[in-house]
Amino acid sequence: MAFELVTIGVYGSSEVDFFATLVKEKVDTFCDIRLRRGMRGAKYAFANSTRLQNKLQDLGIRYVHSKELAPTPAVRDKQKQIDKTQKVAKRDRETLSVSFIQDYEHIVLTQLDMALFVKSLGEAHRVALFCVERQPEACHRSLVAKKIATELGITVTHLLP
Repeated sequence: MAFELVTIGVYGSSEVDFFATLVKEKVDTFCDIRLRRGMRGAKYAFANSTRLQNKLQDLGIRYVHSKELAPTPAVRDKQKQIDKTQKVAKRDRETLSVSFIQDYEHIVLTQLDMALFVKSLGEAHRVALFCVERQPEACHRSLVAKKIATELGITVTHLLP
């Protein structure tokens, strides 16, 4: 199955702009690759799982949760420690550490069954990979997108606020 792939984060977007971007980009399948699907604070509460799914349903966008693509807690904690050492807030991070990338690729992406993943997307034409970071390079979604693009021979568009 051929589909187009975009990635999107929530940091830096308002609720209106976030959903308007999905509609403008003609996303029909929204793939949430977070392990924990909650957001702290009111500013990004629209990205909490239930509210997010309800709004996507209203927009006619199918929601898929692929938690097998989320970083393990150990891998995530490693990046958190590096961010802390570098005194960078998660919301301000611009790149992932080399150790995060290596561990994520080894632990998560080597286990990805591409055929099963594609099947989970159903009749998708334009898929959005979603996590929270603003910059794709600061988020595992860029690593997932790269693997999908390489294996399926498709291009990826990273949507920014």
